[in-house]
Amino acid sequence: MIVPRYYENLSVLHENTMPARAYYIPASKRMDNLVEHREESDRMQLLNGAWKFQYFNSIYDIQDSFFEKNYDTENFDEIQVPSVWQMAGYDTHQYTNIRYPFPFDPPYVPQDIPCGAYVHNFEYSRDEKASKAFLNFEGVDSCFYVWINGSYIGYSQVSHMTSEFDVTDILQDGTNTVAVLVMKWCDGSYLEDQDKFRMSGIFRDVYILKRPKQAISDYHIKTRIEDMLAKVEIEMKFYSPLNVNISIEDRNGAVVALGSIAEEGTAVLEIASPELWNTENPYLYKLILETENEVIVDHIALRKIEIKDQVIYLNGQKIKFRGVNRHDSDPVTGFTISLEQITTDLTLMKQHNFNAIRSSHYPNAPFFYEMCDKYGFMVIDEADIEAHGPFMIYRKEDTDYNRFKRWNEMIADDPAWEEAIVDRVKRMVERDKNRFCIVMWSMGNESAYGCNFEKALEWTKNFDPDRITQYESARYRNYDETYDYSNLDVYSRMYPALSEIQEYLDKDGSKPFLLVEYCHSMGNGPGDFEDYFQMIQDNDKMCGGFVWEWCDHAIAHGTAENGKTIYAYGGDHGEEIHDSNFCMDGLVYPDRTVHTGLLEYKNVYRPARVISYDKESGELVLHNYMDFDDLKDYVKISYELTQDGLVISKGKLPEVSAAPHSDGKINLKINVPESGKCYLKFIYNLKKELPLLDEDYILGFDEIEVSKDDAKCKLAEKWLQKTGVDSELQVKENDTQIHIKGREFAYTIDKRTALFTEMKFAGREYLNHPMELNIWRAPTDNDMYIKSEWKKAHYDKAYTRAYTTEVVQGKHGVKITSHASVVAETVQKILDVTITWKIEAAGKIDADIAVTKDDEFPDLPRFGVRMFLDKKLSAARYFGMGPQESYCDKHQAASHGLYQANVDDLHEDYIRPQENGSHYDCEYVELNNSRYGIVVSAENAFSFNASYYTQEELEKKTHNYELTESDSVVFCVDYALNGIGSNSCGPVVLDQYRFDDVLFRFQFTLIPYVKG
Repeated sequence: MIVPRYYENLSVLHENTMPARAYYIPASKRMDNLVEHREESDRMQLLNGAWKFQYFNSIYDIQDSFFEKNYDTENFDEIQVPSVWQMAGYDTHQYTNIRYPFPFDPPYVPQDIPCGAYVHNFEYSRDEKASKAFLNFEGVDSCFYVWINGSYIGYSQVSHMTSEFDVTDILQDGTNTVAVLVMKWCDGSYLEDQDKFRMSGIFRDVYILKRPKQAISDYHIKTRIEDMLAKVEIEMKFYSPLNVNISIEDRNGAVVALGSIAEEGTAVLEIASPELWNTENPYLYKLILETENEVIVDHIALRKIEIKDQVIYLNGQKIKFRGVNRHDSDPVTGFTISLEQITTDLTLMKQHNFNAIRSSHYPNAPFFYEMCDKYGFMVIDEADIEAHGPFMIYRKEDTDYNRFKRWNEMIADDPAWEEAIVDRVKRMVERDKNRFCIVMWSMGNESAYGCNFEKALEWTKNFDPDRITQYESARYRNYDETYDYSNLDVYSRMYPALSEIQEYLDKDGSKPFLLVEYCHSMGNGPGDFEDYFQMIQDNDKMCGGFVWEWCDHAIAHGTAENGKTIYAYGGDHGEEIHDSNFCMDGLVYPDRTVHTGLLEYKNVYRPARVISYDKESGELVLHNYMDFDDLKDYVKISYELTQDGLVISKGKLPEVSAAPHSDGKINLKINVPESGKCYLKFIYNLKKELPLLDEDYILGFDEIEVSKDDAKCKLAEKWLQKTGVDSELQVKENDTQIHIKGREFAYTIDKRTALFTEMKFAGREYLNHPMELNIWRAPTDNDMYIKSEWKKAHYDKAYTRAYTTEVVQGKHGVKITSHASVVAETVQKILDVTITWKIEAAGKIDADIAVTKDDEFPDLPRFGVRMFLDKKLSAARYFGMGPQESYCDKHQAASHGLYQANVDDLHEDYIRPQENGSHYDCEYVELNNSRYGIVVSAENAFSFNASYYTQEELEKKTHNYELTESDSVVFCVDYALNGIGSNSCGPVVLDQYRFDDVLFRFQFTLIPYVKG
């Protein structure tokens, strides 16, 4: 074999690597812009670019010593570094969530390991003032061997962590050659079982740092804040001792502290009247470490994170984590994420009211944390550890209890893995110890608990007692053993039901409660942001949470004929072991287009909320949900008063003073009309400019109804009025049909279904297919578990049959009453239904549908009427909640208004098609073109959906680019839909959002019309 088998040897994790140290970029002179422009340093030589590359299906296929000096690489391909080779067309993509994609046989991996051979020539010129050279790899998946000029340099693993080698004695002036062998799998892969696509290669930057012989090797910044004084302690280590001049400057460049140190130890500097860092004011001081031949510029954030009485405080203020879990993921570049891509993510997060990020489930590129310092995010930095696979290995006793109990046996609680696990934690902490945005260290993710994590936590707490520790998987252990949790600071959970949280707070509450993952944002969802928000705000021990997750993971494969991007997920690359579209669970699409779920989050976590408004006195009470700023300093508030969706007055509020997490009062008198549906909307605009956010940016809104007694939308009410037209209707019956004909219309009802099959008005046929009673929806991702019950009940195959029909004709129209049911093969009657149609002489149709559900059946997906309308009726106008989709438990980002949209725009194009685009709490909807249309109006609010896609098509197709439009506008008018929830990886839909009614009645009016 061409290399030693370190890749299956737990006693060799690294060879010839430098000790782990803090990240920094030195320069020969002071350079203040290296956070986002580090390549401009004259002491950093980037080796990124086009490298020679050859892919091998097996390590045994490599016969030549490609790393030898002057080896002929003419037959090699070229690949960009950094990148992952799957994105360059080598190997194949594979997405798995929990299962290892290879046999569970630690520390061994498949013998025929795919691997990549990299070779790159570069020029090097020795700088006499910085004659030492250190080769840095910031990320290589999974392990690698490296040579320079034919000489073996070393070996390393831990994919998402920096490996540094001293190459001073190997480099020569002029042309040098670096060769790297990257293995797809190694023993470390057992600790890198994260929920993601499995990708390989040199995926982060490669560079050489040029350093003086006498230079700082490492430093650790600690701060102490006492009253009006901050002490900055800088612990120094050197390659060789020298004098270091230390200065600290404020934001304006004024020097606020000076010091020096000449030998290993700690320098202490003091800053009087310090400005503290927080997420609403990310104030940074500049630290300059200057030696004879080198300058390092860093930043200091003065802040204190602590736990008192089971409550988390930052700078003495109770805080809530408004957090999100973020993977490195891009549909084109894969794991390789540039500074510009990170900036895009951070900007979107700020725009949508996040203040915290969990680096799930591995450390990010080191400059990511510098950016979080700068832009004001609190961070949970997570070690590159996930050993989820042992949970899924074969068990004779296949119960959750047994799987959870034995999960830790093979890795977490096996001392053979101690060095590997502790090493990953140490490397993370050492590299990122000077980044003050990091308020919490995470030992990893979903790996169970045992002696190895006890050791990792103990080391972490001893090294850095000033930060908080968390590890959610601590709850999964051998229940017959006693473990040490003394170094674990928070009780963290994933996807608990609200009742579980309340039980912990009531019966235990010994540590702060952290939702390390919650509200699984898969497809159409989540629907429970508001409910978790209320729980988080209700108890100080609830320190907040981190939504799962930021972005959908997918691979882009060009553009389909219809212009849509072809996004691939698990199983789309022919892989046998995969977890389908479970990677499509983000708040943004792969290209960072915003999901409606992200809009929902933004408004749930708006900076303030209306607590009460007294229409008579005008007293308005607002609560400030910010952690640090007074409301008057953070937002400007304007208001709009609408009547039936139209703005009738608007204005700006004077400053409202409210301390963080406190109420403020102001007086606002408005003149509310005597009639109509009236809403008062408060819009919160950012008052100051912040990093990534411009002044006046809209941070959210509140809406309260202020209608008087006559609280009916007049537009809806108009259509409900009797037409007053007296005209004899012609009614004809046969065995199967009832024909009703008026002056301008001709309708046909099928007596077998009690529903309309034809609806002609002014000579135009409105229905392309017969009307249906509809109880089905294309299952959402969050319906993935309940849909099995729905299908067991045959809801997806249900149809309507009528038993009896009675026709009564009167002076002003005809009344048709049918006894019917909703049934499906092999099961008993699902619904017993009485359907009454009242058809007026002018053609208006009043519907009254009374329903009794057999309580044996599960909750209904929906109940309503589905029509297949003339496709020319492509313009929608409605009074209800919009403009984006809205549901009974997912409408916090929507507001009541009179909206207009094309049917195309009402479709939310989820990558895996599913129920979408419904609009909640509507009183009126109209579909039309320039000449004719159809209206639905009702006394009681309803939901509607208008789409070019049937629910059958949405369910059948697995990707959005495969969808085929129907020949109709599919128009669903719904009494109710089951809630959306987040049950794809969370609790079931809350009771208040379940459609579990047994008796209900749906009344609405249907009116075809011609304009003018």
